[in-house]
Amino acid sequence: MFPKIPYGESNFKKVITEGYIYIDKTDYIPKLEAAGSHLFLLRPRRFGKSLFLSMLEHYYDVARRDDFDALFGGLYIGKNPTQSCNSYPVLFMDFSGIDTDGGHDTIYHAFDRKIANALLGFLQRYHYPPETHTLINTETSPQSRMETFLRILGDQKILLLIDEYDHFANSILADDLKLFQKIMGKGGFVRSFYEVLKTATQRGTLDRLFITGVTPLMLDSMTSGFNIGKNLSLHEDFNEAIGFTEAEVITLLQPLADHCALGLEKLLEDTRLWYNGYRFNLKADTSVYNANMLLYFVDSFDRKRYEYPKPMLDENIASDYGKIMKMFSIGNRDVNFSVLELLINTGEAQAAQRRKFEFDKGFECDDFISLLAYMGFITLSRETFAGEIFVIPNYAIREFYFHYFKVELERRNQFSIPNHDLRLAVEQLAVNADFQPLITQLERVMQLLSNRDALKMDEKHLKVILLTLLYQTQIYFIHSEREMGNKYPDILLLERNPLKVPFQHLVELKYCKKGDKPAGWEAKKQEGITQVQGYLQLPEVARLRDLAAWVLVTDGEIVEVLRVQ
Repeated sequence: MFPKIPYGESNFKKVITEGYIYIDKTDYIPKLEAAGSHLFLLRPRRFGKSLFLSMLEHYYDVARRDDFDALFGGLYIGKNPTQSCNSYPVLFMDFSGIDTDGGHDTIYHAFDRKIANALLGFLQRYHYPPETHTLINTETSPQSRMETFLRILGDQKILLLIDEYDHFANSILADDLKLFQKIMGKGGFVRSFYEVLKTATQRGTLDRLFITGVTPLMLDSMTSGFNIGKNLSLHEDFNEAIGFTEAEVITLLQPLADHCALGLEKLLEDTRLWYNGYRFNLKADTSVYNANMLLYFVDSFDRKRYEYPKPMLDENIASDYGKIMKMFSIGNRDVNFSVLELLINTGEAQAAQRRKFEFDKGFECDDFISLLAYMGFITLSRETFAGEIFVIPNYAIREFYFHYFKVELERRNQFSIPNHDLRLAVEQLAVNADFQPLITQLERVMQLLSNRDALKMDEKHLKVILLTLLYQTQIYFIHSEREMGNKYPDILLLERNPLKVPFQHLVELKYCKKGDKPAGWEAKKQEGITQVQGYLQLPEVARLRDLAAWVLVTDGEIVEVLRVQ
């Protein structure tokens, strides 16, 4: 019997009482209490923040005291409760779902309604008299509603939890920097609201505060209005607080492995490549998996055929990250595009990581790279004297980059690359080992780019364009310069479970300058053949089933393809 998987579930009580498997994160409660009273913890979208926040709500809520044993009895904190257990009325706010398309007034009214609903819900839950509801409803701004609410509380101390504090702000920033500054800056309604919260902490009413979000984009805008929060996001001790460690992933994969011929090691190897790799502090002992991505994999695993889900990434997550890609337009789009090129060419970028963003001072390359890290598109890898090195964390995110790179190529050069034609071309490569349809598409793109002088063509750029075309389909697991016996084939196209293909491929690319033809062309071709023959002698390559090996030679406009095996 397989356990129930809480994919898409963010209600802690439901997860515990309805038999879902739960990865115990309650040992972080004492750590949070020791860290301070007013805390921020930022993590990428779809990472498990909402369930973590719901766990805190149920732990601290005085109205849930009778449920403590049923909810926490089997967890770490149930055996090691703190003095603050079930000791607060809890005010919960969630700022996701605010429509940012209608301009300042639409955003203002949506934000105001979020505040009003949260305050009225609190008053109803803790049985405040009806006249207090009227007092809240008669106020006309978020800050005045909050001020009235605090007067109603009197000496009562509360805990405030805020989920997705920056959700709507990130969308605004991607579309309109001036509007962002108007809303978040001095005199803006968001900053005014947080100024009220700061006053509440000083008076002792707001005793504890815990805020989650994705980026620190709002922190500088709010600094003078709300400078009492402690940001734990880059702290070593909280690296694994949200997301899954590999030990926790094994707990989720083991029931599948017990019934699956693939075995635990294969399941771990593939999920590690797809969903792991996030590190938020270089001194942290381990990287973490995106929790929602991993839960999707386990929940959607075909238990009848013991096959991986298709697609490997939930469309809801893909859509969510697609929206976040709008943030590539913040600041100088050409600078951001150069970062994108760097990442897909080398897999890494260097920057001095920002703790907050000061838009009045501009938005530079280091800001953009840091923003990508907060959003989960890159992650910390190592440190140099010049700054931190960030890398693409996993295969799922790499796919996003190549999808977006295609969009940017089309936008910047005013042409389109038909996905339907690409799918048919890669299908011919997979089924019949026929490279020519894909070569036709590759030549078309290179000629268009050459005509516009948009890309200085060489072997590196040839590979980027070919990879961009390949990543638009989901037929192959694509490896660029994967280490094989201390050698690095340019491209490996390997089958991805559950899709079985008749042919896998090894591709070596060679670029010949137009002025070096024809002798240089033949020399490059022979150089590629020799390299491929060397790859084919490697035991790791020789074990690959139904492998077709190729050399591609180009001058930047035409491509000759030669099958070596």
